Amino acid sequence: MDRKLKVLFLCTGNSCRSQMAEAFTRRLRGDLIEPFSAGIEKQGLNPRAVTVMAEIGLDISSGVSKTVDELEEKKFDYVITICDSAREACPFFPAGTALVHRGFDDPPALEGTEEAADDILSPYRRVRDEIREFVLTLPGSLPESR
Repeated sequence: MDRKLKVLFLCTGNSCRSQMAEAFTRRLRGDLIEPFSAGIEKQGLNPRAVTVMAEIGLDISSGVSKTVDELEEKKFDYVITICDSAREACPFFPAGTALVHRGFDDPPALEGTEEAADDILSPYRRVRDEIREFVLTLPGSLPESR
């Protein structure tokens, strides 16, 4: 590969899942992929996402929730929507950008009313681990034709 693939992870609020995906990709596939993340809207960085990522040695606390319009980079090889609402509201990207969907559950929506910290963090940990497993398949699991 002559250059790193530019991959944007897009979700609803760029507060949790896309931040995790960007961090995992930077750590696990940074030699092959230049990752970015954004949301359809800004919702602020989710502190529970920060907590569960810190548990495994990844610090995303300096991450900033942003929209696609706020990104300096506008040309991506792939845009991976990681939730259904992002797939439905995905903005237009130039020709040559492959759109890929790989949905993950929304941890805040799964929190329920549990009061114990471990129970509240459980969906965050599960989704974190699912995103990590997905990132480990990259770039091989991405379609080759763009």
